Amino acid sequence: MKKTSLLLLAGLFQLQVQAQTPEAKMNTFITKLMGQMTIDEKIGQLNLVTPGGFTATGATVSQNVEANIKAGKVGGLFGIYDPTLVRKPQELAVKNSRLHIPLLFGLDVIHGHKTSFPIPLGISSTWDLERIEKSARIAATEATADGLNWVFSPMVDIARDPRWGRISESSGEDPYLGSLIAKAMIRGYQGTSFKETNTVLACVKHFALYGAAEAGRDYNTVDMSRIKMFEYYLPPYKAAIDAGVGSVMTSFNEIDAVPATANKWLVTDLLRNQWGFKGLVVTDYTAINEMIAHGLGDLKQVSALALKAGTDMDMVGEGFLTTLKQSLNEGKITQKEIDQACRRILEAKYKLGLFDDPYRYLDESRPAKEILTPENRAFARDLAARSHVLLKNSNQTLPLKKSGSIALIGPLADDRKNMLGTWNIAGDWKKAVTVAEGIKNVAGSDVKINYAKGANFTTDTLLIQRLNAQNGLVDVDPRSPEVMIEEAVKVARQSDVIVAVVGEAQEMSGEASSRSDIGIPENQKDLLKALKKTGKPLVLVLMSGRPLTLTWENDNADAMLEAWFGGSESGNAIADVLFGNYNPAGKLTATFPRNVGQIPIYYNHKNTGRPYEGVLLDKFKSRYLDVPNDPLFPFGYGLSYTTFSYSEVKLSQTTLKGNQTLQASVTVKNTGKYTGEEVVQLYISDPVASVTRSVKDLKGFQKISLKPGESKEVTFRITPEQLKFYTTDLKYDWEGGEFSIQIGTNSSDVQTAKVQWAK
Repeated sequence: MKKTSLLLLAGLFQLQVQAQTPEAKMNTFITKLMGQMTIDEKIGQLNLVTPGGFTATGATVSQNVEANIKAGKVGGLFGIYDPTLVRKPQELAVKNSRLHIPLLFGLDVIHGHKTSFPIPLGISSTWDLERIEKSARIAATEATADGLNWVFSPMVDIARDPRWGRISESSGEDPYLGSLIAKAMIRGYQGTSFKETNTVLACVKHFALYGAAEAGRDYNTVDMSRIKMFEYYLPPYKAAIDAGVGSVMTSFNEIDAVPATANKWLVTDLLRNQWGFKGLVVTDYTAINEMIAHGLGDLKQVSALALKAGTDMDMVGEGFLTTLKQSLNEGKITQKEIDQACRRILEAKYKLGLFDDPYRYLDESRPAKEILTPENRAFARDLAARSHVLLKNSNQTLPLKKSGSIALIGPLADDRKNMLGTWNIAGDWKKAVTVAEGIKNVAGSDVKINYAKGANFTTDTLLIQRLNAQNGLVDVDPRSPEVMIEEAVKVARQSDVIVAVVGEAQEMSGEASSRSDIGIPENQKDLLKALKKTGKPLVLVLMSGRPLTLTWENDNADAMLEAWFGGSESGNAIADVLFGNYNPAGKLTATFPRNVGQIPIYYNHKNTGRPYEGVLLDKFKSRYLDVPNDPLFPFGYGLSYTTFSYSEVKLSQTTLKGNQTLQASVTVKNTGKYTGEEVVQLYISDPVASVTRSVKDLKGFQKISLKPGESKEVTFRITPEQLKFYTTDLKYDWEGGEFSIQIGTNSSDVQTAKVQWAK
């Protein structure tokens, strides 16, 4: 009887375990594991390092990595990929550490892995959420084929200042569009289940407000009101949390005079308690150590502050590893705080299936089958073409004919090294397609290409040294600027049309690449001025990681195409657009200023008490003396080879109450001669409220395709949810009154109708 009872009890226990929810099973497993861990091993899980000899994204490289892995003092590695290379440290952890806890392997996979897509600012210009999600899905597939299980992406910082180099990694200035892109990227990276070996743990960054760095200078101070935070800067992070992102990276800047990594209000009160985030929080590169320079104390003190704020994992700095045990002994931190951080990291590993199979991402047969495939490259080419924004096209200069002769001129015209753009960690520039190659591929043998470099990127030798300090991607032609321009002019005179490919080198934007002058470098502008004097049609292909100041270029070029940095297939994509194989449909997601004096400039600004209304001699108004208030190119702007007309806005009703739904419609007609796509944009203005509102806010968009002569009615459904805003007490609600419904082709060019909506 006794033996039978024991068997029955054992069977009941087994049934109870089997009946547990997945979360309960995870908790049971991790609780048991943590019960076996020493304090040193728990602290070790909080240590994220990058090994020497691999890809580092900061100035510091970790030491004694192998010994620390064996001792259980490393929770994850980043900057190393390829299944054969990743296997060695994973085996060290699983076979040689006392408790055999596997490692996380992460990397900055920002715009593709080895198949490079356009920079994120370019991708956002497609306004195509389905393709944006697919780009992340391909990136996740390639990253996991290369042994990775964690990507430090998406970067969702709202950026209103194009001097800030990292605007290139952002989706621009708008919180609504930025939130939708954040969700799309996370769906692409994480898929529907971590059980699939082609899904990765995503990491939204940089939490929070990093894109508002003062003076556009990287790593600089951020200071803003809570309303501004919640209304304009926080929504994309919140959208990422709602989409189920697995991890969050803290930002370098301070918030309310406390650096983000040690900001308890930000990391615990807001992120965890208010928004319900349960994943792991990792610092940016040496962010804990850098709080010493902020003035918060020595390494021991700032490490304790970071842990107590809710930060779980220390990237590279090893402040946690070297000081937390002493702080624990001194009562500066608690065992519970260490345990909580350790648990979150172990949970991430559990969810990724690493405890079941530490080598599940290390299939050495996958890279050849899944990385840089023809299908991936074809998608990259299509996405790059869709990211291009046509800024000007006088007299239908574009598309070019596939006959005659072209003067292909400029430092980027036949450059391979700078096609991928900034922050392409695993991308191989040797496999990129140049613009010259793309034109040959697309135009065929009936087009004669007359090439001249015309100018170096810059004549500033100190800047060239800085650009080449890390990657060495800027080649310098030793000839004088005068000789290079003379050659270019000669080539131009022998050709039917000039295509000048100018702009930035890829490292002129991105992290630590802020610029106080965001114009095309003067030596390149000198080249353009000389080309203009030839009288030949002048087409500018602009490659940049940010909005540029292009006043002279806009006044003098016949056509301008913003191509950003397009990635692996950049050259082919540019040629596809230049010759009309694809009709450009990109729309700007960041405003282009007339000059740096207008910065920051963005479409959803506030009115002042003295708004300028265009009267030239009206002195005491909010305006400049030397330039207009409006930008060179507004948010949402982008031309096509065809033209579109918009009807007046038609409303389903003009008075509403409560939770009714308003339908707002316009008829869009293709009035040109090419089939084209158009992004129809919905903006709403709330002119009277309890707090001042922006002049308008993007609240919807639809991308449509129309054949010549074809019309389509585009309808938006509007509910009170789209009327909500944050009040002074941070209540998110709406107020009744008059609303302006605006639909158009960009934020400045809209049709307007008004509605009364009572609460």
